[in-house]
Amino acid sequence: MEFSVSEDVRAVQELAAQILSEQVDDAALKRFDRGEIRWHEGVWAMLAEAGLVGVALPEDAGGSGLGLAGLCAVLQEQGRHVAALPLLAATVLGAMPLARFGSSAQCDAWLTRAAAGAVILSGPLALSPFEHEPAEVPAVSPAGEDFVLQGALGPVPYGGDADALLVPARDASGALSVFLVARGATGMSFERERGTNLEPFDRILFDGVRVTAADRLGASGDGSCILEWMAGRAATAYGFIQLGVLADALRRTAQHTSERKQFGKPLAGFQAVAHRAADCYIDIEALRSTLWQAVWRLDQGLPAGNAVASAAWWTSEAGHRVSHACQHLHGGTGADVEYPIHRYYLWAQQARLCLGGSERILAGFGSQLVQQSIEIGL
Repeated sequence: MEFSVSEDVRAVQELAAQILSEQVDDAALKRFDRGEIRWHEGVWAMLAEAGLVGVALPEDAGGSGLGLAGLCAVLQEQGRHVAALPLLAATVLGAMPLARFGSSAQCDAWLTRAAAGAVILSGPLALSPFEHEPAEVPAVSPAGEDFVLQGALGPVPYGGDADALLVPARDASGALSVFLVARGATGMSFERERGTNLEPFDRILFDGVRVTAADRLGASGDGSCILEWMAGRAATAYGFIQLGVLADALRRTAQHTSERKQFGKPLAGFQAVAHRAADCYIDIEALRSTLWQAVWRLDQGLPAGNAVASAAWWTSEAGHRVSHACQHLHGGTGADVEYPIHRYYLWAQQARLCLGGSERILAGFGSQLVQQSIEIGL
């Protein structure tokens, strides 16, 4: 049985690695950390020009048609270079659900430009693969033939930078619908909030924002299904970012412990150091295996709930163990917030927070097993 990725996906990852390695070095990352730039907009333009922003979108929408697997290969390289880019937001939370659930008019208006990186879409991020709704959802109520949005939505990665947002809203009956709302809509504003890794995770405010039935994705009440579709892919995509983060953190740690000497020998020569690094490698490979299983099942349209949850658990658990180990193995330099390894630690913690943590995921697994036992009469 063949477990390797396709040549096309491998080529996409190599191209992403080349662009990011040339454009995102430690000096560029410090500029973002210090607030000198919003995010790496020049790199975004280069990825878009290379066709990597639309790699997951259908070819008739200007994409490459490589599905989630192609996108995750790029996201892994983003994580490896800890580059602040709206790639997950623009694709998994924006363009991909629009391509899947949007009307022809909505797709014609936005998808080709989104694939080219000319516009950025985004949407809310759920906090667990078992909890598909974001922390805050606005209310929607009828206003003649239109509808009015009132309240807040969050967290929304790069929400304040997006040209349009996918906005789930709850009606008086409790049902959810998703609307496509363009930036600049009267009554819409945002509060800039930043994650542990300093990327924007904004709170979007709605004060009487008017939308129409033509702005809705799918039918009234389809929001829960759309959010579930988005949540599984977002959890898997975030796992690939984490995979890149942890892999490069371990690479840097291996280099540091090979060069740094204590008692006349490299740190890597001490058994305790070697064993801890080996445990990190095992965790990373376990994460890699579960992620590729999840992305394959999602791309094939197979039931993927357990695979996604397993990958999310490894994303959180490996993120905790590997990031702490790499920081500890750097000794005193690991505590320096200006030293590169600290940045990888922050990115690893951000992924854990976005997925709710391994304990929360295990609790979801337990609830699911109980429900399945009830359904089959155990």
